[in-house]
Amino acid sequence: MGRISETVKILLIINILFFVGTQFLGDQAIELFSLWFPKNENFHFWQLITHMFMHGGFSHILFNMFALYIFGSLLEESLGQNRFLFLYFSAGFAAAGLQILFSYISFNEAYNACLNAGIKPDEISGLLSKYSSRVPTFNNEDLNQLFRVYSVPMLGASGAVFGVMAAFAVIYPNLPLYLMFIPIPIKSKYLIGGYFALNVFSAVTGMSLFGPSNTAYWAHIGGAVIGFFTMWYWKKNSFNENRWN
Repeated sequence: MGRISETVKILLIINILFFVGTQFLGDQAIELFSLWFPKNENFHFWQLITHMFMHGGFSHILFNMFALYIFGSLLEESLGQNRFLFLYFSAGFAAAGLQILFSYISFNEAYNACLNAGIKPDEISGLLSKYSSRVPTFNNEDLNQLFRVYSVPMLGASGAVFGVMAAFAVIYPNLPLYLMFIPIPIKSKYLIGGYFALNVFSAVTGMSLFGPSNTAYWAHIGGAVIGFFTMWYWKKNSFNENRWN
């Protein structure tokens, strides 16, 4: 592990400050700065940015910031500050966009299933208004699914960091990486590619192999895809010859 690059250092500081501030503000910070489902009354446009600096717990921020430190500094030194920031936030926005897209699909499926089960639209609207910030438990699984989408906010730098990791695998595909519990080095393209495959599996099947069951796997996938193709395009077009300073 080498030195921390300047932009990565700033991102680390901002994330840590947000995390510390969240501990004091509690639910108020979650409501203001996490990314809520757009139909939820807690949704605000600035959350598309602020959610990238929010984290749900110490292990959450620790993993993301460690990954940003490990992969981000070397990537920034290769790309330059402007391209690194462009990639980071593009991946973060793509993560939010893909997660929202699949949230809408899931929400509409659950909503229509509730209607088919005989629940009236006014009843659903009343419940959504009542439980905008917390997830109730019903005997009806379709209602439960509706509220898992509607009342659980998205937060974390995971999408942006996954974009950084995917870009790292493109530019340094054969760089050996070590995991504490695996005594042999693994090339970055296999390690990061394998982690991506696990996220795709969890997103498609709904089975959470790592992390909590409400992990935003589509966000991880969206960030990784943008990071991969952005870096692939730059590498193909010799980004070092036209580096942004």
